[in-house]
Amino acid sequence: MSAPRGGFTLAAMTGSSASARERKRAAIGTAAFAVAPATAAGVVPWLLTRWEVAAPVPGGVPAQITGALLIGAGAAVIANSFVHFAVEGIGTPAPFAPPKQLVVGGLYRYVRNPMYVSIAAAVAGQGLLLGQPKLFAALGVGAVPVVAFVRLYEEPALTRKFGAAYEEYRRNVPRWLPRRTPWRPESPEPSRA
Repeated sequence: MSAPRGGFTLAAMTGSSASARERKRAAIGTAAFAVAPATAAGVVPWLLTRWEVAAPVPGGVPAQITGALLIGAGAAVIANSFVHFAVEGIGTPAPFAPPKQLVVGGLYRYVRNPMYVSIAAAVAGQGLLLGQPKLFAALGVGAVPVVAFVRLYEEPALTRKFGAAYEEYRRNVPRWLPRRTPWRPESPEPSRA
């Protein structure tokens, strides 16, 4: 077998030595933290629109179908991401209870921030489904603090905690727009926090 080029295997990056108790605690914490994306993707759009459908909806039925698909996809991605944080990361997405292991599996192989992207998709989907352009404006305004948080807090914190493993991941997986193919780490070197 040839020598790896400085990459990391998924198993080595995520570790598998967590106890059932740690995983259960991570699952409970992750479920509790679900309030944040539910607020961003559900409560805020409701407060802005009361989920009233504009008459007529710009773009008609095709826009509404696209919107419904974006909402469904956003919800599925959020759920998948939470599962990966609890099972793979043995922690939560919350800064106050971060994962013990770097989360690089599942949809995180395509994009570094699938939760933020899926929340944006769900909000945009509601804008299309309801014919409410104000949700697109809210999405633009909401993106500013999210981008700042990711760039100024999350990425430096992940670099400090996971070092070379995170740097390798960051070099290979884009922040916002997904890759076409999943990233596959190559090296057997472990990454422990």
